[in-house]
Amino acid sequence: MEVIKIVGTDDTPSVTLDVANEIFEVSGRSLPEDVASFYEPILDWLERYSDEAAAKTVFNFKLVYFNTASSKMLLDILLKLEEMYESGKDVLIRWHFPEDDEDMEEAGEEYADIVEVPFEQISYAMD
Repeated sequence: MEVIKIVGTDDTPSVTLDVANEIFEVSGRSLPEDVASFYEPILDWLERYSDEAAAKTVFNFKLVYFNTASSKMLLDILLKLEEMYESGKDVLIRWHFPEDDEDMEEAGEEYADIVEVPFEQISYAMD
């Protein structure tokens, strides 16, 4: 499968979807002006990937901020991962959040409650 590599900006997250290197990650800030057009290629890629998913998919979210419109698209990504998990694929979601950011921690907890996928919350120290 083709690799998706999007370099983040002040308004858009970095995205890496790389099967060969087993890197599945969304990181940074997500408040794109046109959230649907930003996330559509990612969702399309995940749809194609789900048919031939690797033995184990570990998807990392390392966001420091996302707006309301992005939250819906993040949920769509999580629901695609849930579909893969329910079809028998080995899927793990890792939600990384700054250790002093209760909002990002709670967002991860809320997503974990919504989707039926193994979910890890990982805090880290900010520099």
